[in-house]
This record gives sequence, C-alpha cells and structure tokens, in this order.
Amino acid sequence: MSIAASNTSMRVPAGFRNLLEGLAREVLRQQPPNVVAFAAQYFQKLLEQREAGGTDPVAWGAMLED
Repeated sequence: MSIAASNTSMRVPAGFRNLLEGLAREVLRQQPPNVVAFAAQYFQKLLEQREAGGTDPVAWGAMLED
C-alpha cells in the first residue's frame, strides 16, 4: 500500500532544534552506553530546572533561533 505525497508544510516547534542539539552534544560528549536512558535523564533534569524556577531551555532556545 502506498501513500500519496502531500503538499503539507510542517514547521519544527520553536526551541525544538536547540533542545535536540543540546541532547546530541551531551550524548557525543559523554558517550553513554544507553542513549535512550541518558536522554530520559537529560530531559528530566531540564524539566526539574524549569519547574524550580530556573531558565526554560526550550524558551531560551526559541529566543536564540529568532
């Protein structure tokens, strides 16, 4: 079964590219044996920083992308 190509244009959410680049940088720097578990911990830390009233890395990244 084939799916016809669509002309829909999708945009990456603001800050998403920066967020993924940060994860990729840390994965390359630390070379974890389990990348999925590392990513979960990485995003958990970012969430804790945001909830603690610190900077929101996604908002910051969105600002940098503009």
